[in-house]
Amino acid sequence: MLMRRWWAAILVILGLAQALPASAEEEWPKAAFPLHVSADKRYLVDAADKPFLIQGDAAWSLIAELKKEDVETYLDDRRKRGFNTLLVNLIEHQFSSNPPANAYGERPFKGTGGFAHMNDRYFDYAEWVLRRARDKGFLVLLTPAYLGANGGGQGWYLQAEAAGPERLRRYGEYIAKRFSGLDNIIWVHGGDYDAPDKTLVQAVVSGIENIAPNSLHTVHSTRDTVTADYWAGEEWLSLDTVYTYEDVYRAVLARTAKPRTMPVLMIEALYEGEHGTGAQTIRRQAYGALLGGAAGQIFGNHPIWHFSGPGIMPDPMTWRQALDSPGARSMSSMRNLFEGLDWWKLEPDRRNPDIIAAIANDRSFALVYGDRPDDFAVNTAAFGSGHVDARWYDPTSGQFIAAHAEPARFMPPHPRNASGDSDWVLVLREGR
Repeated sequence: MLMRRWWAAILVILGLAQALPASAEEEWPKAAFPLHVSADKRYLVDAADKPFLIQGDAAWSLIAELKKEDVETYLDDRRKRGFNTLLVNLIEHQFSSNPPANAYGERPFKGTGGFAHMNDRYFDYAEWVLRRARDKGFLVLLTPAYLGANGGGQGWYLQAEAAGPERLRRYGEYIAKRFSGLDNIIWVHGGDYDAPDKTLVQAVVSGIENIAPNSLHTVHSTRDTVTADYWAGEEWLSLDTVYTYEDVYRAVLARTAKPRTMPVLMIEALYEGEHGTGAQTIRRQAYGALLGGAAGQIFGNHPIWHFSGPGIMPDPMTWRQALDSPGARSMSSMRNLFEGLDWWKLEPDRRNPDIIAAIANDRSFALVYGDRPDDFAVNTAAFGSGHVDARWYDPTSGQFIAAHAEPARFMPPHPRNASGDSDWVLVLREGR
């Protein structure tokens, strides 16, 4: 039993499953593509049946904005930092320097309108980017036709309406054929919008599935939409998604409380550098997603998501400078922590939604994320040995610090972590 002076939680913890890697600088393991949904519908697994934790970066304008040398720079940086997933637009409508053309001046469609007369040269380059991502071990969440907020000028909804379902189906077939040699793609439909005419999305899906019937699909919905409900009954939907600017942990808890029919992905929350969002908020969102039962989470940074092309607000720095942001460093520390754990066993502690905490379903370990320097009291009677071993993990530096209990009460080692913020992670196991 675990109680906190300001929080209230109950956790039964019996030990850590594995040793944790020493440093985020170690070579990260690569997945064996393609991925598929686990038997219990809670997460993704790779072709070798190894659970795949989605640790993603929002790179929406990667294909449209960057030339090859910059793509290599970006991919190498994100690989080194432990990211394994990228969220990318196949075709850009607004958030690049010369939309819809790419950095080499190639447009996806010839003539006016869209979704007809595809320009092979544009998609040749897109294929090169996707292949380089695969070679470096990245899953790509690829949006074939980003619709845009409220169906407006940010995206392609009006052009999709004008094109109609038959053109969209042929477009889906075209891109599925073009990328048929790539097995690192999950298709992301929608895009900040719940399409009122669902046949437009369904047509693109149908075209892709005609060529690639085993492909995985999900949807980037309007903020706070329950994707699995809006697209209920669609057999192609492989992952539910959470997109919110509110409490991520509560939002994910609500989804994972239901019987599992598909994994849940936190696909978007507040981005670092937008709306006053700093690294501690980024960490709270990320830990809230994973300890709430999500199959992964996507980190976002402004200006990286649009690579210093047109965004929604002035750039605080260049995208290259932002690669080493505090939020990105925190994601490396997070990957370092979870990489050495049987994270797929985690189940959220639902007794108090104010506490971000989870325990393994075999009671082998537990994690508690806290962003206030309060203390924890552990009832040692809950452990067979009568003792509890604990370590504090600094989510900003990736360093462990021994936890001392007086008596059986755990106080963070310092009011502030290495970055001067107040959040810590408590890792508990049965004492020997």
